[in-house]
Amino acid sequence: MPADFRPADLTLDTDALIAGLRPWIECESPTFDPAAVNAMMDLAAAELAAAGAIVTRIPGPPGLGDCVRGDFPHPRRGEAGILMMSHLDTVHPVGTLKSLPFKREGSRCYGPGILDMKGGAYASLQAIVALAKAGIETKLPVSVLFTSDEEIGSPGTREIIMAEARKHRFILVPEPGRPGNGVVTGRYAIARFNLLAEGRPSHAGSQLKNGRSAISMMAKQLLAIEAMTDEDCTFSVGVISGGQWVNCVPTTCRAEALSMAKRQEDLDRGVERMLALSAENEDGTRFTVTRGVTRPVWEPDAGTLKLFALAREIAGELGWALEHGSAGGGSDANFTGAEGIPSLDGLGLLGAGYHTLEEHIEVESLAQRTRLMAGLLARLTG
Repeated sequence: MPADFRPADLTLDTDALIAGLRPWIECESPTFDPAAVNAMMDLAAAELAAAGAIVTRIPGPPGLGDCVRGDFPHPRRGEAGILMMSHLDTVHPVGTLKSLPFKREGSRCYGPGILDMKGGAYASLQAIVALAKAGIETKLPVSVLFTSDEEIGSPGTREIIMAEARKHRFILVPEPGRPGNGVVTGRYAIARFNLLAEGRPSHAGSQLKNGRSAISMMAKQLLAIEAMTDEDCTFSVGVISGGQWVNCVPTTCRAEALSMAKRQEDLDRGVERMLALSAENEDGTRFTVTRGVTRPVWEPDAGTLKLFALAREIAGELGWALEHGSAGGGSDANFTGAEGIPSLDGLGLLGAGYHTLEEHIEVESLAQRTRLMAGLLARLTG
């Protein structure tokens, strides 16, 4: 690498970057639609190959899409290096483009999944491409991993993620940047729960009193669960379904709950409170709570803070003061950071409205964050 290399000198055309990002956004890829996710993986794999990577397709977990890994040529290929880790699944169902089309309006660009996190994933690949075009060889080998189920907690890909992460010295995750143009050096702990209410059937018209409504049971528990939220631990119910015929007292009702805490011990207490709600009543009705996916708390250690210090130095050269902090909303960096692998998260684009029909990026951040990631890739050493 030239001794006078500066990320600011990389040639990046914002209009070209936006044009290249568009196909990623218009290839809708909701987690629960494996065919759609795999179409997105096809697109990403083709661009990895075009950028010179050796591409490996990793079969996805049952009912979910595949993962894709790209390993870039390097004299030290096979040694521990840098893993750029992103997910390409989104929360937006196929058809969202009708109400949230890809469009650029002034300083913003809109589209489903553009902020969380296809924009950052795309920018991470463009950082690699820009370095190659500039003739800059990284000191460490670089690999890219695109996964398929992060939006549901990575239940099927966690082992894949950790198997790949353990091969590397550093993990870079281009999830959305923190407000104020910062990055993420820690994540709160998150637990998911599956809830099941089991009632007693009867005809809702002629024998209503003989039944016990599972939906009614769930409604009462929902209010009780959300009332448990305090300063240390939050609780919410985000998915609910029950009943099939309006003239039948519903026998079952299912829901999913989420709990988040800044400290692991607070989440552990929250888990105990949730599991304690399981009960079987004298009338034969039941309410059952089972634990789902859990993301451990990730607190920054010396390795992560050293990684941030380098990012701050690069950001300073690019003209801004980079801040950092812990954040809610899980990430796959929860896993890698909690295991002690130096990880830097929130390297992706700036914007707002993710998971809504107002999801957008700040266009200026596309080149800015691409340069930041390119600087990290070029300067990280073993």
